[in-house]
Amino acid sequence: MERNLKEALKHRRSYYAIEAQSPIPDEKIEEIVRFVLETTPSAFNSQSTRLVLLLGKQHKKFWQIVKDTLQKIISEQAFKATENKINNSFASGYGTVLFFEDEAIVEGLQKAFPLYESKFPEWSEHTSAMHQLATWTMLEDAGFGASLQHYNPLIDTAVIAEWKLPEHWKLIAQMPFGTPLLVPDKKEIKPIHDRLKIFK
Repeated sequence: MERNLKEALKHRRSYYAIEAQSPIPDEKIEEIVRFVLETTPSAFNSQSTRLVLLLGKQHKKFWQIVKDTLQKIISEQAFKATENKINNSFASGYGTVLFFEDEAIVEGLQKAFPLYESKFPEWSEHTSAMHQLATWTMLEDAGFGASLQHYNPLIDTAVIAEWKLPEHWKLIAQMPFGTPLLVPDKKEIKPIHDRLKIFK
């Protein structure tokens, strides 16, 4: 669709009713995540964000890991509701993007710039957030519905092991996406005058 940036940001929402269909070829999805990695800014140009794109069986496998992990640690009654939510809102989609931060990069910056040592983990989170927004907006502009989830750190060890990822990659967030089945409710926007100050 390729709206302009202002329109795309306004249109981006959380979609929880999605199905395993895609409006674009897989190659175009891969192009989106590559573009995000190549163009999104990062603190000190660290380029510390790492993305993992899971499609098809790999997407399903990820959400099975989430369910298996949660089933071991929450009550049976609570798990039933959680399983239903995962099956119908996340696993039901076409794919998932996993967002990681490379802690080796962050630690290297801490050593190189000791005056800012305590800030680099925080700035790393900012870097990840920008990648999340860019990915989310571009996926939606391509015709997908997506949401942002946080089952980390509960699933971190299993995810690293399953896809043989470097242990210094820290999982930050998960973004399931698919073709939207329902339009989200109208978004409540709090008064701008409470959130914005302008001085001239």
